Amino acid sequence: MKRIRILLMGFALGTSALAAAASSALAQVPASMELGPKVGAKAPAFSLISSSGETGTFETLKGRRGLVLVFVRSADWCPFCKVQLQDLNSVAMDLAALGWPMVAVSYDSTETLQRFSTANKLDYHLLSDPGSRAIDAFGIRNESVKGSARFDGIPHPLIIFIGADGTVKAKLYEHRYQDRPPSGLVLETAKGLG
Repeated sequence: MKRIRILLMGFALGTSALAAAASSALAQVPASMELGPKVGAKAPAFSLISSSGETGTFETLKGRRGLVLVFVRSADWCPFCKVQLQDLNSVAMDLAALGWPMVAVSYDSTETLQRFSTANKLDYHLLSDPGSRAIDAFGIRNESVKGSARFDGIPHPLIIFIGADGTVKAKLYEHRYQDRPPSGLVLETAKGLG
């Protein structure tokens, strides 16, 4: 059985299915395996680069409710990330309408991200994290591939909801990089956060 890791700030959940998934997942995730900053903590500052060379920060990217950051390993060589990025496109406009714009982040070059975005007609932005500085700030660098020229700097995949006040409101992730939270759950989480 697939076990999605869901960590949520205390709020009234939008659906009973999400509530059941959240309580089930929380019971199955040892605290020592939690990825990224804790729910309720202030999100670290970050700076990302768009394909046009513009710098994006939390303040410039957030909507009225906050920002959904999707950390992926690569839009170039990771087939699981490519599928996830395409799947998330189905909810990108709905998230933005709810005040939760979404951006995906990887260590890929801006050129690679632009090629993928254009080829797949994405309705949200893919942003580059040169040197994996944001990945490191969020504490999600995959250290098991350190030193590998191709993989050094990749994150553990993570979807993080940062509220307009800059605090982490929810996180969605799997412990196996091959598994990713479905787009419907991402949308339901945003709805539950208000």
